[in-house]
Amino acid sequence: MKLYWNLRCGSFAPEAVAVEAGLSYERVRADHRASDPAQRAGYEELKHHNPMGQIPTLVLDDGRVITESAAIALWFAELKPEAALLPPPGSPERAWALRWLMYLACEIYPVDLLESYPERYVATPDHAEALVLGANARIDRDWEIIEQALGERAGEGPFWLGETFCLTDLYTAMVLAWHREGRDHLARSPKLQRLLEATITRPKIAPLWAEYDLGARF
Repeated sequence: MKLYWNLRCGSFAPEAVAVEAGLSYERVRADHRASDPAQRAGYEELKHHNPMGQIPTLVLDDGRVITESAAIALWFAELKPEAALLPPPGSPERAWALRWLMYLACEIYPVDLLESYPERYVATPDHAEALVLGANARIDRDWEIIEQALGERAGEGPFWLGETFCLTDLYTAMVLAWHREGRDHLARSPKLQRLLEATITRPKIAPLWAEYDLGARF
């Protein structure tokens, strides 16, 4: 398998799942803005497989392509079920983990794109500031919902499933790292703070978190 990745991008969560599960894969850094010719070549190679140029993109051994960070993370977790990065199929715990994984991927992730790249979504630059303000308010509300939900099942443990770590914890840390006001938000979100610290200090995750340069806003 070949995973196309770049700094501070959505490839972190699926790659972290792969690292935790001990999967073998090839990684190709893809950055069309880089001065490094290899990274620019990686981006051109990526576009051959995915014309939209999205990171992450995963190319399977048979040439089939998987996109979307949540889908790749789920695929990696299913390749190594003994790593237990998801609860068993059919269990209430699995439903809980998937619910919040999809909330992060379908609700918060797209709104973060509005906040970070408003020029992509407005007809004229004059509208960009209003879009960012609206996106910030929506993201703040979403993280308040996350903070409340963490207390419903976590009990005394730091993770979505209490003492049991799962891929939803990785995805939460990644999406939170993109929030412009991450430090301020954590100051009023003790459950989220605890989850973040417990996740990014895991022995296999800490080096990857540092390589991806995701901690600047904390």
